[in-house]
Amino acid sequence: MSLIQFTHRPIANSFLDEFFTNDWFPATTRNSFVPAVNVQEGEKEFVLELAVPGKTKNDFEIELDQDVLTIASVEDQASGNEHELFTRKEFNFNTFKRSFTLPESINTAKIKANYTQGILRVALPKRKEAIPQPSKKIAIE
Repeated sequence: MSLIQFTHRPIANSFLDEFFTNDWFPATTRNSFVPAVNVQEGEKEFVLELAVPGKTKNDFEIELDQDVLTIASVEDQASGNEHELFTRKEFNFNTFKRSFTLPESINTAKIKANYTQGILRVALPKRKEAIPQPSKKIAIE
């Protein structure tokens, strides 16, 4: 009785067999992608920056529903020849979707976004009431 499944392999595999059957790189990015995000809080606004190189501004959808901001990217995979056969395929078109719950202090009517040099930047301006006011002295009557 054997507790370990036995797979018969020839004693000497060819280099090409090893090349096409072994994973030389981790498969963490296959068909899924979660872009890195920086969040900065300034005096007048929050800024979200997503690292998403190799896209165009038309590849993104930014949607606000109630207090949830959703940033998504879906690429059309049909641009290649669907009849091509690959011996090995380690990259593909990536899609992602990230959602952020916005605080009440955000002025949702003035949210702006731009995409340059692989960075999607979303500016989330604060409401006037949320911007820190300078201190002032109160006179006693």
